[in-house]
Amino acid sequence: MEKRRREFLKTAGAVAAGTMILPFGCSPKKGKEEAATAEAPAKKAKDIGIQIYTLRNQIQEEGLEKVLEKVAATGYKWIEAYGYENRKFLGKTPKELNNLITGLGMSMPSVHSVTEVSSEGGKDAILDQMKTTAEDAIAAGAKYLVWAWLKEEDRQSLDDYKRHIETWNKFSEVCKEAGIQFAYHNHDFEFIVYDGVKPYDLIMKETDPDLMKFEMDLYWITKAGEDPVEYFKKNPGRYALWHVKDMYPGDKFFAPVGKGSIDFKRIFENRDLAGMKYFFVEQDSTREGVSPYDTIKVSWDYLNNADFV
Repeated sequence: MEKRRREFLKTAGAVAAGTMILPFGCSPKKGKEEAATAEAPAKKAKDIGIQIYTLRNQIQEEGLEKVLEKVAATGYKWIEAYGYENRKFLGKTPKELNNLITGLGMSMPSVHSVTEVSSEGGKDAILDQMKTTAEDAIAAGAKYLVWAWLKEEDRQSLDDYKRHIETWNKFSEVCKEAGIQFAYHNHDFEFIVYDGVKPYDLIMKETDPDLMKFEMDLYWITKAGEDPVEYFKKNPGRYALWHVKDMYPGDKFFAPVGKGSIDFKRIFENRDLAGMKYFFVEQDSTREGVSPYDTIKVSWDYLNNADFV
């Protein structure tokens, strides 16, 4: 009996290893073809990034470690962090965050951080703060430090933007000296016209192409009624980073990538013109009852299988 049992297990193991079990109703020939397909090397997953602000609620509920484990398991390779405060990113020191991300087989080429545009200590204090921020971003493994947001009270006129541009130009110099690239992330409000001028166009014009790059948010620029590719043509090489997010037609709500109306094929075909180095999936909000974990999987699947990425 024991001998027969060993022979059965040996045979079963060989069959399983060779993937020779045929689906019900298949001919032996078809089964061999399917076996050959199954034995073919798996296609290498593409390098795809995610801005983890998408999972901010999950981070609060589950902790950063568990969330990043799920992100890595989904297939993402690049992380873009946010939440810089008291010299920590999301409560982690730069070294702790770097160790966590790299330990999961990922990297963090970019971080979002908003340094105040005004301070009781004056401009010197603001520049010192940016220098510290840049040093911490580098220690966390980042190559890009992205200005991510302007509060509503800080963007009420073209003069407001002119003041900020002066500050950002100085930030760009501070970052270059520290060894990191400064970049600006858009929303839709930069395209509101003041005195016949779009603030975004003014920012592009009045900043040094070598010192200041841009993170193109494909959703927000599309929502503003602008064409990303036209901006690539006007300012080639300046869009080193992208936020890849989609838009449902009609109500223009955030959609998983590939489920909305944005033509990503056309945009990605112009990646070299844009100067894109890294891109990050982001979905600011999801429909009620929909898990962000499900949406980031849908987005990853779409981009990983797209022939234009």
